[in-house]
Amino acid sequence: MRIAFISDIHGNFTAFQAVLADINSQSIDQIVCLGDSVTLGPQPLEVLSTLRELNCLHIKGNHDLAVLDPDHAAKYEITSHLIPDLRWCKNKLSTDDLKFIDSFCPTQEINLPNGSQILAFHGSPTSPTEIIQATTPDELLDGYFKGQTADIFIGGHSHIQMVRRHDSKLILNSGSIGNAFRFAYLPGKQVHLLPWAEYMVIDQSGNSMGIDARRVYFDTDELLKKVKENRPPCADWWIDQYLK
Repeated sequence: MRIAFISDIHGNFTAFQAVLADINSQSIDQIVCLGDSVTLGPQPLEVLSTLRELNCLHIKGNHDLAVLDPDHAAKYEITSHLIPDLRWCKNKLSTDDLKFIDSFCPTQEINLPNGSQILAFHGSPTSPTEIIQATTPDELLDGYFKGQTADIFIGGHSHIQMVRRHDSKLILNSGSIGNAFRFAYLPGKQVHLLPWAEYMVIDQSGNSMGIDARRVYFDTDELLKKVKENRPPCADWWIDQYLK
């Protein structure tokens, strides 16, 4: 069984298209989206329409929660300068679009043929705003995974791909399709992006399991063209990322 995990598309349809082309070459049985699909980037409608067509499993990220309720964005740890982008995005979405986003689940359990179980989430099993990184202390991980029986845990949110073992648990991060970070996020520090999209494939066959952390380059000039055409509030930030 081969499962593709995608996350943090953030309205970057150009990167999303490149990843889907790669997925289509991988003999994938199931796609799971780990959240934060439409906000920030220039093409939220195209991203959401494509996600509907894929019929994948959906996790609700903190940006998904915030675009449904921009007035309380701080509750979902969205910084104030991003709130105009939430409103811009929400104004483009229909009532049916918002209902679709609201239907996303906090977590998803996936059973593999060999009996192993995957628990998929956005930030952590207990919250879409908690960040699990390679440097997260073991005692925090113990709290995040307390009472959980899955063998494999996979999330997004940090925008950094990761493969980490904690005791007998395998902890994964699929990275970000739309905003792959150069460095792990630190409060107050400006983030910078890499010119590729990231996703992950879990392949379980017989007695073996493989983890493929994939990197897909996309047309950044095409992305900037869409940013300039659609002018989301953070357009200048997008342009600055890829013109350095």
